[in-house]
Amino acid sequence: MGGDGGGKVYTLAEVSEHNTSKDCWLVIDGKVYNVTKFLDDHPGGDEVLLSSTAKDATEDFDDVGHSTSARKMLDDLYVGEIDKSTIPAKRTYAPPKQPQYNQDKTSDFFVKLLQFLVPLVILGLAVGVRFYTKTE
Repeated sequence: MGGDGGGKVYTLAEVSEHNTSKDCWLVIDGKVYNVTKFLDDHPGGDEVLLSSTAKDATEDFDDVGHSTSARKMLDDLYVGEIDKSTIPAKRTYAPPKQPQYNQDKTSDFFVKLLQFLVPLVILGLAVGVRFYTKTE
């Protein structure tokens, strides 16, 4: 099958339809590859490839640090180019805004708690003292 795409341009939506173990296409460095026949032989297992479907898998591919021979193998699996305008712009990862651990709130809580507990303790002591002094 290799090379019969002849440099056809695919949209990400078209490539995304090929996302099963029977039919798996990936987008790497702006090119579309049909990796179906390689799934069984992939050293990292087929799940890794399947999880990289329906998106630009360049980063996934680069992060693993594939060898030159791995990159050469891609040539046999080439089916065409990706229409880059159909790939959503990379959103830079922004960690969710976490509320700063607020010490003031914590001490406020304890102050309120103490304002409530201290009088109760004093009251309890007073009642206890009165109770014991009465019984003697």
